[in-house]
Amino acid sequence: MALMSVIQVEDYSFSYPAPGRAVLARLSLTVTEGAFCVVAGPTGCGKTTLLRSLKPELMPVGEKRGSVSVLGRSLVAAGAEQPVDARFSATHIGYVMQDPAVQIVTDTVWHELAFGLENLGMGQDEMRRRVAEVAHFFGIEPWMHASTETLSGGQKQLVNLAGIMALRPSLLLLDEPTAQLDPHARRQFVQLLGRLNRELGLTVVMATHAPEDVADFVTQRVDLGVGVPLGARAAVEERLLRPQRRRWERLRAQADGARPAARAPRRPRLPRGAADPAPGQCALVAREAFFRYDRAAPWVLRGLSVAVRAGSVHVFVGGNGCGKSTLLKVLAGVCSPQRGSVESPLRARQALLPQDPKALLVCDTVAEELAEWRGRCGYAAADERAMLERFGLAAHAAQHPYDLSGGQQQKLALAKVLLADPRLLLLDEPTKGLDPRAAAAVARRLRALAAEGRTVVVVTHDLDFAFCCADEVSLVFDGELACTEPAEAFFAGNLIWRPSGSSRLFGALLDGEGGA
Repeated sequence: MALMSVIQVEDYSFSYPAPGRAVLARLSLTVTEGAFCVVAGPTGCGKTTLLRSLKPELMPVGEKRGSVSVLGRSLVAAGAEQPVDARFSATHIGYVMQDPAVQIVTDTVWHELAFGLENLGMGQDEMRRRVAEVAHFFGIEPWMHASTETLSGGQKQLVNLAGIMALRPSLLLLDEPTAQLDPHARRQFVQLLGRLNRELGLTVVMATHAPEDVADFVTQRVDLGVGVPLGARAAVEERLLRPQRRRWERLRAQADGARPAARAPRRPRLPRGAADPAPGQCALVAREAFFRYDRAAPWVLRGLSVAVRAGSVHVFVGGNGCGKSTLLKVLAGVCSPQRGSVESPLRARQALLPQDPKALLVCDTVAEELAEWRGRCGYAAADERAMLERFGLAAHAAQHPYDLSGGQQQKLALAKVLLADPRLLLLDEPTKGLDPRAAAAVARRLRALAAEGRTVVVVTHDLDFAFCCADEVSLVFDGELACTEPAEAFFAGNLIWRPSGSSRLFGALLDGEGGA
């Protein structure tokens, strides 16, 4: 018996408005009932555009050609959008976005799960039954009455998925849904997608930069643009990382006076005076830092102490909601600890990349974004043009930043921060939304900055990226540091927080291509 076609895309092309950037060109695609289809490809290749073209409410604005049909309903015919009943789309086509917080609209988990059902005018009895079903299936009963603001990123993404599944869709579209999840939460989320596909027969289409994460469940793969082959962790370590680790060990030994390993570590001291700390000396120190967002709220940081050495890349990892982003804000001086202290002689020459790149994007075009700080930071128009080329954004200079893909926005925000020529760079999830080649380019750039004597502090869930660029790694747990170790020692002896044996990031690093 032939399976029903759920998605039928024929000769579909799409270009955004002026400057008329073509994103999809004559794409044809068929996805049948019960498939688990993964869409892969580099940043800006059209993955999000394709997924949004399958959801009427999110259909992108621009020039369309060809046809798109979903569940027997024509969404685009002969290049023109077709009217589709909003109720049909809401109940049959589910959509999960990359940023978990974007889709949360109510104050509690219970209300969030019921929100879509209430909008459809569903009766109370049926609504309660459906909420109970999805809450049990996704294991979120213990926090049904919790405030959505208190949830971790992984919990928010589960709530988003549960709320959509309460509507019982026939098709589930997911746009890099695990990009902001820690490794454990990512594995849990992927396993749940596999169960939905196998046990409920749900058709799944998922865009991702890491198709290997869902390899056990995929029945169909669509590649947009040119992909990157897998590379081995051992090859990266042998060719790229061991020389870097030896250099860092020498610097650390020099800064510590080559003291015997058995001697008790000294209390971290910051150098005094206007000069930058020398490589290996302390450049940033937090001592017994406590922080919370409200006097009645629990502590996010609880007596956390850390010393970051100059000329190094120091990476913080940990689960969703453990306090990593808050710690970065405290280290940057955006938030002041209620107890304890933070000392940073490089504060006047630092730059912060927040988790949401849109927080830095305030101008009307990409070119204007890079020119915004020219007078304040003293760089020239030629530097801006060079940065556009380095990050592959030259063709998008006249576009509005919000018309870029998520990965391109991330590139733009990082380019803007680097133009400020910081001596201390603080980055929150810098590879979020980036394809392996772009992430590898960022890793190489951070290593180059450290080699120049600059200090880099990174918060990330991307363990492959951390493995490739970190000198030291700190594990944040329950508002404190569980450990701080040299990267090689941290990843060698870790049960959970460890990089892949092979990944496309490693392949891109070994390939050696890319900008930044």
